[in-house]
Amino acid sequence: MSLHEIEEIRLDAYESSKVYKERTKAFHEKKILPKKLKAGDQVLLLNSRLKLFPGKMKSRCSGPFCIKEVLPYGAIILLTAEGKEFTVYRERVKPYKADQVIP
Repeated sequence: MSLHEIEEIRLDAYESSKVYKERTKAFHEKKILPKKLKAGDQVLLLNSRLKLFPGKMKSRCSGPFCIKEVLPYGAIILLTAEGKEFTVYRERVKPYKADQVIP
């Protein structure tokens, strides 16, 4: 094998790896459902600090909290049951669906 053939094989491998990554990313992004949150919705707050040894049955969620306002760039203002406000990033909450009826 010459040096040019080895270089060509390396470039082909690089291109196929790049195509594979793009297709995998497109497949993954197609499966992601956007969170449609608005003021008045109830959400659960995910506690990311319980990852180490939470126990088998301990929940990583707290709440439910009510959304007061959805701010730009992913910030959400939540209200506690006592009426206190705090701001979190939208990736830390998930919709609370206890009151919804499943058809």
